[in-house]
Amino acid sequence: MQLEIAGKRLSDHAFLAELKTIYKVIRQFERIDPALDSVGDALRKLLGARVLIVYLCVENDSKLNATYCGVDSEDSIGDESHVLRTATSLADHVALTQRAVLLSDANDTEELCSIHPELRFDGRLCATQGWPVRSAIALPIKGVMLLGVLQLFRFDEDPPFDGIDLKRAALISQILAREFNDGHQKETGPFGQLVEEGSLSKQDLVEATAHARQQGASTAKVLMDNYGLSVARISQSLERYYRVPFVAYDPKLTLPSSLLTNISRSYLRKNLWLPIGMHKGTVVILIDDPLDHQRVREIHSVLNVQHCTLKVGLPEHILLFLRDDSTTDAATGFEDLFSVLASQSRAIQPESEAEDDYGAEASGMIQLINRIIAEADRLGASDIHIEPSREGEPGTVRIRVDGLCRRLLEIPEEHCSAAIARVKVISRLNIAERRLPQDGKCKLKLAGRTVEMRVATLPTVYGESVVMRLLTPGTPMQLKNLSLSLANQRAIMKIATQPHGLFLVVGPTGSGKTTTLHAVLSKLNVPERKIWTAEDPVEITQDGLQQVQVQSKINFTFAMAMRALLRADPDVILIGEMRDSETANIGVEASLTGHLVLSTLHTNSAAETITRLLDLGLDPINFSDALLGVLAQRLMRTLCSKCKQPYEADEEEKQRLRHFYGEEAFVKHGLEAREWKLCRAVGCTECGGTGYKGRLAIHEMLICGSRLRNLINRRAGLDELRDQAVKEGMRTMRQDGIEKIVSGYSDYSQLVQVVGVGFC
Repeated sequence: MQLEIAGKRLSDHAFLAELKTIYKVIRQFERIDPALDSVGDALRKLLGARVLIVYLCVENDSKLNATYCGVDSEDSIGDESHVLRTATSLADHVALTQRAVLLSDANDTEELCSIHPELRFDGRLCATQGWPVRSAIALPIKGVMLLGVLQLFRFDEDPPFDGIDLKRAALISQILAREFNDGHQKETGPFGQLVEEGSLSKQDLVEATAHARQQGASTAKVLMDNYGLSVARISQSLERYYRVPFVAYDPKLTLPSSLLTNISRSYLRKNLWLPIGMHKGTVVILIDDPLDHQRVREIHSVLNVQHCTLKVGLPEHILLFLRDDSTTDAATGFEDLFSVLASQSRAIQPESEAEDDYGAEASGMIQLINRIIAEADRLGASDIHIEPSREGEPGTVRIRVDGLCRRLLEIPEEHCSAAIARVKVISRLNIAERRLPQDGKCKLKLAGRTVEMRVATLPTVYGESVVMRLLTPGTPMQLKNLSLSLANQRAIMKIATQPHGLFLVVGPTGSGKTTTLHAVLSKLNVPERKIWTAEDPVEITQDGLQQVQVQSKINFTFAMAMRALLRADPDVILIGEMRDSETANIGVEASLTGHLVLSTLHTNSAAETITRLLDLGLDPINFSDALLGVLAQRLMRTLCSKCKQPYEADEEEKQRLRHFYGEEAFVKHGLEAREWKLCRAVGCTECGGTGYKGRLAIHEMLICGSRLRNLINRRAGLDELRDQAVKEGMRTMRQDGIEKIVSGYSDYSQLVQVVGVGFC
């Protein structure tokens, strides 16, 4: 073959024109491997090289893999060449230093030692292939991080590479770096390997990502909590995608204090990166997204360094590295603010109302309330309670996590009133009015996302008390992720296909009724259906829905909203709550006139819902004709997946479960032949030592058949309605809870708390 180096070198213009043609071919391929197979030989000729090898970093950046080799010969490498990452090979030296190397003679030990005393040219591959290699160029293929190495060789009879060849090779290296990144991102996402290996489906990944946005968590956390994937499995996928090593949280790791001296931990928490070490003068950075070019550039600027080694970690693990020692005792973390407040004498509750606003706006108090909300949000709380105590006693802040209240900290008595005043200020409530209850809303930005809260103040004998409900606006969950049994899921889907009728989801406040209804709406939400909702508040939003916020202060009630929605050409209507006779009657009428109506009610069981609505004055005949079904639900705490301990149930425990489930139903529903997986709570750092983390729903699904309609028509009693529903296939919440206990999700004590089974 006649190389360009044997004659006149291509001009820059001709070189760029040829490279442009090759680049167009590369862009036609989704992946870099087939692209190199197509254009590799053309690139080799363009650079005037006898051999062109492209190495790819694999296995946690510890090995180079020759993914392509083009040779000026009919012979080529039969198998992929693996080059171990040692300090003595040419390709490895370039990978480690990430600097280009130009050699006149790769076999000249003196020239090699001038670059690095231990650098040697590993000529085994060349000897095996019979290549008389002499001049060489090796360059890093590098984007934000090292992706591979480009290596070029000329033979004995060829003139050596020079500076122009090096510049042109560097240009091609940049193109390959871009294509390595783009091609890999087109092929997979950070969790693509999990889909490829069958650990979860593409739809599961889409739903997990949406759920993560809704929760304000990372997708990795949702995959671990909801899909049972381990950190090890997720780390492999992240390493493959980002092509850098994964670092898990290690409490024994000591962070480099010299690098953290002038960087606040709050800044690092917000930006999710931190320096974790120094290696040969290069700072090692842990970050949740190594491909975030803007953040990486900012890291170089903040640390004032040119070179960083990136490693990938989970956002939750990075936050664990950055947490203060006070995270084990929340109250300790607020002592600095109490010191600030003590020094701000005007932050104490003023005697005159004119000074009230100033006291509430004191900078220390602003920081205190913000930190309380941030800490509650971090711990996954649904509510924050700020409670005054008797004179001379400090106030208390409690948070509700997984349905149970826990103490967060105590506020000194002199600051308690000012703290409540601050909450009233940000909620736009009347801070001078302390005798009447008030309701309001507020929004705060935490860690780059907006947290919305519903605020209620109530006067007590010791002063005002405040409750803040943390709302989590986001996308709807899917029915299959709501811990519904297969039978209940099918029943709901059957109801959702009906053109008209009434479907109710009932339970106490905070039992997930709205989440369930929006999961149903997500199935109904197609362009062919017009869906209206009237809610208070609108917590979950969906594209394609017309959602209305009820405003009781201006007399825009659920009943008024229902009347308005019926004039807006609806197919499906979601009414937030049937809390009065007027709303209930309009809902029944709407369902009888060709609309599917979904709503909620605060009742204890599915059968009790029927008697409650009849007591509100509904016509029993119309109501029985309209009703499709009632789903009652509660939320039960689940055992921590990290520390729960399986054990073999003894015969006494099994007999107790059979008794409360019902002996006949136990056999009928197949639990007698089922494998038992009872688990007990243990406690670990992940669950705060409680043994429980997260909640799942237990349900009972009443389907309104012909016999139940007859009972409703004659106003049958609660027991009769419940017995008939069970005969028609309804499993009670107690039975559903026992099934989840047998599956190892929770334990007896949690079932007692939510349905009062009577055993523990």
